[in-house]
Amino acid sequence: MRAVIFYRSSLGRPIIKEWLRSFEKPDRAVLGVDLLTLQIGFPLGLPLCRPLRGGLWEVRSSLAGNREARMIFFHDAKAKALVIVHGFVKKSQKTPKSDLELALTRMKEFSP
Repeated sequence: MRAVIFYRSSLGRPIIKEWLRSFEKPDRAVLGVDLLTLQIGFPLGLPLCRPLRGGLWEVRSSLAGNREARMIFFHDAKAKALVIVHGFVKKSQKTPKSDLELALTRMKEFSP
């Protein structure tokens, strides 16, 4: 099983954990199960996980109320970990470019 590392800002703020805590308990449970499934079985394919670009992947979680949450991550082979760098609730069919760019920037600044 791979470890999961949650991105922190340069000031140490746990951005991803704060985002996860913003969900109601039933939604957090779905996100937690999806992360655990990913930890145990990475690399996985659709419908749970798919590659994006530049080494980034997304976890696709279906939440109550017909909502879709996305967690963008990369696999750090050295640390043998999955690093979650961004999360958002999807509002359109395509992953917004701004979310992808933010995830790429965070991936580049990451150091375990």
